[in-house]
Amino acid sequence: MALTTFIMQLALSILAFPMYLLNFLGLWKWICQKWFPYFLEWLAVTYNKQMASKKQELFSSLREFEGPSGKLTLLEVGCGTGPNFKFYPPGCRVTCIDPNPNFKKFLIKSVAENRHVQFERFVVAAGENMHMVADGSVDVVVSTLVMCSVKNQEQFLREVYRVLRPGGALHFLEHVVAEPSTWTYFWQQVLKPTWYILFDGCDLMRESWKPLERAGFSKLKLQHLQAPLSIRPVVPHIYGYAVK
Repeated sequence: MALTTFIMQLALSILAFPMYLLNFLGLWKWICQKWFPYFLEWLAVTYNKQMASKKQELFSSLREFEGPSGKLTLLEVGCGTGPNFKFYPPGCRVTCIDPNPNFKKFLIKSVAENRHVQFERFVVAAGENMHMVADGSVDVVVSTLVMCSVKNQEQFLREVYRVLRPGGALHFLEHVVAEPSTWTYFWQQVLKPTWYILFDGCDLMRESWKPLERAGFSKLKLQHLQAPLSIRPVVPHIYGYAVK
């Protein structure tokens, strides 16, 4: 099986050689930052339709973590084009963080389509370094399809823990590695190197539940899910929330 995986990885790498060459020359990152928002805008429509019930279930508890101010203060990390806005409760104050500045114009469009949320600001930063967000200043952090691409999951979760107020919660929905000896796992192995470059650092084979279990939250509600998605390599998911 290992030899088969290697041969298929090699064949895929040959087919994707122009992309690998651009990456070697340092040009692919620039290209990816430009086109990725357009791809995600298209993908988010399909993903939201297929995952609507799970997102509604996940975000139904947001109000439970409302702080003393009487308004829910929410920080979305890796916000992309803003596809989660429609699931947020009316009146919540939303700050968005993403390392790609090209998402800003897509966010403005999402804000215009979701007047029930109070948009605060868009910050260009990586999830591992959110120094512009004060300690204990938010009620909820949202992370959907983010932990697959942060460079350091442990540092990301430390930053999440820092910005949450005591009693606040991280709500997450993430694709993860499949069970070994399954066809999904096999294809994740085959696709991993090319997928990582093509989709701006997305790692198909992360065990993201493990750093969540080690992050020191007082309560962790985590479930594994076979998502009803047509893109098979990202079907294995985890979702839930972790309370500071």
